[in-house]
Amino acid sequence: MNAQEARVSAVEINGVSVPLIFEQSKNLPVGDVQLVFIGGRADAQKAGLGALSAKMLNEGTKTLGSVDFARKLEQKAIGLYASVGLQTLSFELSYLKEFEDESFSLLQELLYDPNLTLTAFEKVKSLILSRLVSQEDDFDNVAQRNLNTMLFKDTPMAVPLLGDKQSIESITLEDVEVFLKRNLVLKRLIIIAGGDMQEEQLKTKLASALGVLPVGESKEKLHFKASHNADSINVQKPTQQAFIYFGSPFDVKDSHQNYMARVMSFILGGSGFGSRMMEEVRVKRGLAYSAYMKISVGGAVDYASGYLQTKLENKDKAIEVVKEVVNDFIAQGASEQELAAAKAFLLGSEPLREESLSQRLGAKFVNYFRDLPLDNHKKELELIKTLTLEELNAYIKSHKEILQMSFSVVEQSALPESSQ
Repeated sequence: MNAQEARVSAVEINGVSVPLIFEQSKNLPVGDVQLVFIGGRADAQKAGLGALSAKMLNEGTKTLGSVDFARKLEQKAIGLYASVGLQTLSFELSYLKEFEDESFSLLQELLYDPNLTLTAFEKVKSLILSRLVSQEDDFDNVAQRNLNTMLFKDTPMAVPLLGDKQSIESITLEDVEVFLKRNLVLKRLIIIAGGDMQEEQLKTKLASALGVLPVGESKEKLHFKASHNADSINVQKPTQQAFIYFGSPFDVKDSHQNYMARVMSFILGGSGFGSRMMEEVRVKRGLAYSAYMKISVGGAVDYASGYLQTKLENKDKAIEVVKEVVNDFIAQGASEQELAAAKAFLLGSEPLREESLSQRLGAKFVNYFRDLPLDNHKKELELIKTLTLEELNAYIKSHKEILQMSFSVVEQSALPESSQ
């Protein structure tokens, strides 16, 4: 592979040392640059403000408007897109090497002159309100939203990406301007870049294009905990099946053991067919087409979560079986065969996770964002390789908090007596 290993350096912009994760790859004459600003939805004062602000950044510039700006991008096959996450507000820029200069020029235009006009604002606001209406008929979304409300009460994790009708209607154009002014600053910025480019030349172009950004104030990364109080929410909708979402806390006592959580997650319910959850819920009992459960660690929150859909009459039995599976797993641990299968898949599939430049850079950014070595995922694989069943089961049995499960269910609306 004609590439160099990614590394972290810095770009000096307006007196600020901005981290740069860079990997050169000459396999294709393309470039990919991501600007990640720490803040995101968790830094928004109103529900949905982060998502609305990101969508405003996809409306082109005030000078050109959305249509003409999009046309300029399309003429040069340039991709430029803004998005928001829980703790990040990001731009992704992709281009052919021959149009590198034009790409950075358009990026600079967007950062300097975003289309923060009342016309664009009303358009985006209307689209979000329409999307919120349609989401009420997306029962997976309803169940997931209610689960987050239970698990992460009074935190940004409990706030839906798009907010709700009341919060969106309360947002003003000034709210968007204030949010972007606070977030699009150099002290919150991390740059990830790779492709057919020279690092020093790239730094020069980045310093020029991003020089329009103010220095601003930095933002601390946040961490949230899932509730230890088992709870349940049942809502009624016009559905022909039950949507069941569930979750529980997962307390990380030592982050150096997170590799064991990956193995535990794979065996319990993250691997599809062959996982405990799928075998017991679908294969043996036929209670659902699919059943899934995973353990997420190392990010903004450490917790376990899962979901399944089942016939309305099987809802209670399915929940009972989910609880049984988790109880038995914590009490008995994994088998030698399950550990062997998990090792084979996790070790064997890793090359597929690093096939593309974007995959490699993405993995390294996640490690950097979590204050880990860039190659931490590879180090974890070495630990998985030598993991013993005794070590894994001791780890599994130490996480009894996962038994404190909350359930969010969407089921059929009760029919009027005259219709029964």
